[in-house]
Amino acid sequence: MNNRNEKGKSLIAFPDSYIVIDIETTGLDFEYSEIIEVAAVRYINKVEADSFVSLIQPTPYYEMGDGKLELRYVPEFITDLTGITNDMLKTAPFKSEIISKLMDFIGSDILVGHNIRFDINFLYDAAQQEQLVLKNDYIDTLRIARKLYPDMEHHRLSDIAQKLNISAPEHRALSDVSTTAQCFSKMVQIIDQNQGREAFIKSFKKKTKTMDYNQFITELVPPDCVDETNPFYGKVVVFTGTLSTMTRKQALTVVSNLGGIPANSVTAKTNFLVIGNEEFASSVKNGKTNKMCKAEALKASGKDIETISENTFFQMINE
Repeated sequence: MNNRNEKGKSLIAFPDSYIVIDIETTGLDFEYSEIIEVAAVRYINKVEADSFVSLIQPTPYYEMGDGKLELRYVPEFITDLTGITNDMLKTAPFKSEIISKLMDFIGSDILVGHNIRFDINFLYDAAQQEQLVLKNDYIDTLRIARKLYPDMEHHRLSDIAQKLNISAPEHRALSDVSTTAQCFSKMVQIIDQNQGREAFIKSFKKKTKTMDYNQFITELVPPDCVDETNPFYGKVVVFTGTLSTMTRKQALTVVSNLGGIPANSVTAKTNFLVIGNEEFASSVKNGKTNKMCKAEALKASGKDIETISENTFFQMINE
C-alpha cells in the first residue's frame, strides 16, 4: 500500500468559504473499517449554499444470529450509535459511485471538520481506490477548540457543542456537519471578540517545552478503587505519536485512573502500544516507528503485547 503523501495540509485559518464534511464508518481503524455515510455542506461567504449527502454500502459479511448465519453490513454497536441499519445499507449505492461524486462536489475547496484527520484518512484511502487523490487542505475544529478551551477535560464535538450552547450531534453525518459548522462559526466569533484571529493563529507557532513524560508518570496517583474488569486494569500501556482526541498527559492519566500502568517506553512488560491517529494511519500504509518495530518483535517472540490505534483506545475506555 502507498502512503498518503499527497494529502493536503492542516490549517489554522478562518476562510469565509469552505466545505464542512463528516463521515460515519463501520469501525475506527482505517485498515479494516469502511465508510457507510458521508455528508458535505458548502458555505459561501459563511452562508450555506449546497450539500451532498449519501449512505454508502460497505462490504457485507455473515454473522451468527438467532441460530443461523445472517448477512450484515454494519456491526450492531454502530447501529446503536448512529441508527444506520442493515436494511438501510443493503440498498445504498456503492462506494465507487459516491466517492467519485463527492470528489466532484468538493473540488479544491478547504474542508472543515471536527477531528477531521479521521475523516480525511478514510476519504483519502477511498478516493485512492478509485484512482483519485484527495489533496484538499483542511481545518480541524478540534485543534481550535483545544487551544480555545485548554482546561476542558474532553474536546469531543458533543462537549464543544454543549460548551457553546449548540444542539448536540446525533452521530449522523449531516447532523454532525451542522453541529460542526455552528461550533466553527461560534468559535470564530469568540476569537474575534477576544485576542483576534492573527494572535490566535500565532499562538500555534509558539514553541513549547518538551514534556518529561517519565516524570509526569511518577507523579500520577491511581485511585483507591477501580473497576478491575476494564481491559487496561493491571496492564502496561505506552503511547506514541500525536493524539488527536486528548493530550498525552490526559491519556496517561486515564490509564492510571483505570488501574493500568502508564509507561513511556516499550519493554517486554508492555501490554498495549497505543498509536496516535496520524501515525497509525501512516504505519498501516508504509513504514513503522521504532516503538512499533520493537512491539512487533516482542509479539513475535511470544510476549503479551498488542498495537492499537488511538481510536480503538478511545472506544475501549468508553465502553
